[in-house]
Amino acid sequence: MLSGWTESLLGGIQTINQILTAGIAITAFSLFLYALTFNLRDRVARSFAVILLCVVVIFTTDALQAAQPTWVVDLLLRLQWFGIVFLPAGYLHLSDALLMTVGRPSRGRRRAAVRLVYLLSAAFLLLHGAGLLVGDLVPDGEPAPYLQRTLWTEIFTLYYAGVMLWAAVNFWRAFRHTLTRVGRRRMVYLMAGASAPALGSYPFLLYGSGPAARFPLLFWSAVTVINLALGGLIVVMAYAVAFFGVSWPDRVVKSRLFKWLLRGPVTASVTLGAMTVVRRTGEALGVPYSAAVPLVMVVTVLSLEHLITLVSPLWERWLFFGQDRDELRLWQNIEERLLTQGDLRQFLEAILAAVRDLSQSPCAFVAALDGDRLSTVIVSGERDMLAQESLSSALQATDFENGRVRKEFTWGDFLILPLLATDAKGMGNGLPSLLGILGVARRSEHPLDAEQRRALWLLADRAAMALEDRRLQQRVFHVLEGLRPQVEIVQRLRAAGRYDSRTGMLSDELPPEADLAHWVKDALSHYWGGPKLTKSPLMRLQVVKEMAEAHDGNAVNALRAVLRKAVDYTRPQGQRRFTAEWILYNILEMKFIEGRKVREVAARLAMSEADLYRKQRVAIEAVAKAILEMEARARKGEEVRKED
Repeated sequence: MLSGWTESLLGGIQTINQILTAGIAITAFSLFLYALTFNLRDRVARSFAVILLCVVVIFTTDALQAAQPTWVVDLLLRLQWFGIVFLPAGYLHLSDALLMTVGRPSRGRRRAAVRLVYLLSAAFLLLHGAGLLVGDLVPDGEPAPYLQRTLWTEIFTLYYAGVMLWAAVNFWRAFRHTLTRVGRRRMVYLMAGASAPALGSYPFLLYGSGPAARFPLLFWSAVTVINLALGGLIVVMAYAVAFFGVSWPDRVVKSRLFKWLLRGPVTASVTLGAMTVVRRTGEALGVPYSAAVPLVMVVTVLSLEHLITLVSPLWERWLFFGQDRDELRLWQNIEERLLTQGDLRQFLEAILAAVRDLSQSPCAFVAALDGDRLSTVIVSGERDMLAQESLSSALQATDFENGRVRKEFTWGDFLILPLLATDAKGMGNGLPSLLGILGVARRSEHPLDAEQRRALWLLADRAAMALEDRRLQQRVFHVLEGLRPQVEIVQRLRAAGRYDSRTGMLSDELPPEADLAHWVKDALSHYWGGPKLTKSPLMRLQVVKEMAEAHDGNAVNALRAVLRKAVDYTRPQGQRRFTAEWILYNILEMKFIEGRKVREVAARLAMSEADLYRKQRVAIEAVAKAILEMEARARKGEEVRKED
């Protein structure tokens, strides 16, 4: 018999263990969703998802057994074997995927072995359904109910241990063939994390509960510690797997996974723990149901989400930015303070409102200079006054020479103020350049005095400052657009070389269709010239190199010809029509080749703009697929020529 304080201590440890068990199930399910969301295309991530799903089944059924009738406990213990049975197959699958990642692909035998193990697991599941894999329930078993073992249980245990040992050998082989320092470190994390579900998921009470029954306090303390370590090691394993199959920078992977864990498993587990403690406390005080339970749940969730939002910028900066902290902080500040087109319009509208209030004007406008013509016109007040005139003549009336003198000009009923760049390098000769014009409708009965003119020029300077900032940002965006293809290639090669440096850096495989569709869209958007065409990653394709021979070595014209040919693949037979079967070709032809605006194309094809964008995505994917087929044929022809 246990003393009163020992029983209380044992009850507390069991409660903590139940919370941990539920927390493991929540964590595994959350990480399962993470794997399905971010890197499901990678074979390592897919096999890891199988393991996580098994862990979810095992620990969810374990967590639901508390205070349940005997028949429910029996059902849950039997459902638990659905996860146990497939866990060895998941581990062997993961080990095979790791060997492929480090440059040791299967020659057929290892992959066949993985499929065989899945079939054997399915066979054991059929035995379980027939009631042969495990025996009857021992409801009064100490320290917990368990199922009796049978002959097939012994066979499955040998199978479980043998497959897990085989998978461990494959893990070690993968580690030995990993050459980079970062890759080896993460492979160690993966092996350490993988040991926890393999050892902590098997129901060892099948093989006797005598010592555990004699020392329940020691048993439940050990189980609690093991579950605590198991939860942490699953996260470590997920951290290592998160880098497979993605080309994001390491800081992005770490930050995204950390946020996912905080907002998912941590928040859910802490909330569940708080609710359990409050409910158990209420039961101890004689209150079966306490209104504090839902209150604690709501307060805990809201508090944790608020805390995560407040603290996340700090831990991102100090945990994941490393030596690049200053550069990344600069980019974050630029992103947070970026002057978008909407921000510019809102700011200029406020400027115009102040101009009209100052001058008591019925109409005012700002027009930005784009090349040699005015665009981005923002009007405040009576728009009809501006519609009667031509803005091109307003620019001519400005008669701006070199910006040495701040001078007002007259244009019809409007007073025109040039908006000048404040940057001394504006024109390249030390003189400011013209950014646009500010027009104010004049009222003869309200002439401007000297103080009003000074205020008007101050507002004009602030409008010019906004236009200048926007122009500088556009230059930065132009540079970034040119850099993006190269950056994507570098990040992809860096990610591929984490575990297999030689194959990753020398790989010349066909790009994924999703990436190719993105490149095709960029190249088509600059079909008649632009950095998205001239610096496109599509330039590296073999089919483009071959086409360049027919265009006097001009790679840009060759890429344009390849795109044109791929677009023609979507063209149906016969004379061009505007029917449903021609919809993809017509979108590509009108939007990209002819360069028409979206609204015009949508009106011509009798569809909404939203429907046009959906159909455009399908059309671009069709072009990408055609280019992939052309590239495959070009590479096959190149291989034949080399063999000859």
